[in-house]
Amino acid sequence: MPRVAATPITPPDQHLVTAREAIEPLYEKLELQMESLVLAAALEAGWPPDEATEALAALRLQDALSTLGRTN
Repeated sequence: MPRVAATPITPPDQHLVTAREAIEPLYEKLELQMESLVLAAALEAGWPPDEATEALAALRLQDALSTLGRTN
């Protein structure tokens, strides 16, 4: 019976990229798609572009602060 060599598994501290580096491009792509959809919906509903952009920025800030455990 042929022998199969075990495949070494790289421990987390020796990975070439971190988990964050691996998922960051997809996260950013999804974030841009979501923002485009939200802004398009706001504009279609009649909101002025500057108000829609400002509201989205405020929501992002609120979300970031909430994630960090700091609420406004």
